[in-house]
Amino acid sequence: QVQLVESGGGLVQPGGSLRLSCAASGFTLNYYAIGWFRQAPGKEREGVSCIRISDGSTYYADSVKGRFTISRDDTKNTVYLQMNSLKPEDTAVYSCVTGPLSTVVAGIPDYWGQGTQVTVSS
Repeated sequence: QVQLVESGGGLVQPGGSLRLSCAASGFTLNYYAIGWFRQAPGKEREGVSCIRISDGSTYYADSVKGRFTISRDDTKNTVYLQMNSLKPEDTAVYSCVTGPLSTVVAGIPDYWGQGTQVTVSS
């Protein structure tokens, strides 16, 4: 059974940083990717970033390139999203996702975590 458990959300001032964690279990398929989607009230869901398990290739939305970094710790089966230079428009519920890379990139990943709130406000 695939499980994704997020942590690390919270309230931060503009320009600040947060690190989200996603503890994953229940799958080992090398063609899977793990990543993050976000959704703000009244806005469409947006793919933020993902990392391919097999080779560590990473992908980022244009809106976060240069500010966010995705990484993984295989010893802990955990993926991290380091978010720097946060802006008010980054405010959203961030959800960890996984599935074959094609489904994650297409916005229809197989599995979702419960989500964690990130609020950027002064």
